[in-house]
Amino acid sequence: MEFEKVKQDILGKEYSLSIAYVSEKKSREINKKYRNIDKPTNVLSFALRKNMGELILCKSVIKKELKKFDRTFEQLLGFLVIHGMLHLKGMQHSSRMEVAEDKYDQKYFYRNRHRVHHNKSHRGGIFKRRKKS
Repeated sequence: MEFEKVKQDILGKEYSLSIAYVSEKKSREINKKYRNIDKPTNVLSFALRKNMGELILCKSVIKKELKKFDRTFEQLLGFLVIHGMLHLKGMQHSSRMEVAEDKYDQKYFYRNRHRVHHNKSHRGGIFKRRKKS
C-alpha cells in the first residue's frame, strides 16, 4: 500500500517517514518498553527528529480487529497510518484529532459514512465504530 501522498498531505513533503511491520511479540515488547502496556498493539508512532519519524504496525493485530471495525485490511491499515501520522504531527487523542482522522480517512481510504471512535478509558486505543447520522 502506498502512503506517500497521505504522508505529504499530513506531515509535509520534507518529512522523512519509515514504516515498519513487526510481529505481535515485538509489538508487545515495544509497547511495554515505551508505554508500559503489556500487550501488542496495532500501531505505535515515534518522532525521531523534527522532520523524521517512524510508524510501527502489527499486521496480525490489525487482522484481528477487522470484524470489530467492519473494514477491509487495507481500510483499517490506512486509518491506522493516518492515526499514527497525526500523532507524529503532535496531535493527542481528542475530538480535534477525530475530525482530522475523518477528513484524511474519507479522502484516502474509507469513503462511506462510518467512522472509528476512541474510548478515553482504553488508554487512547481505538474502541469502536459508529455510523454517522
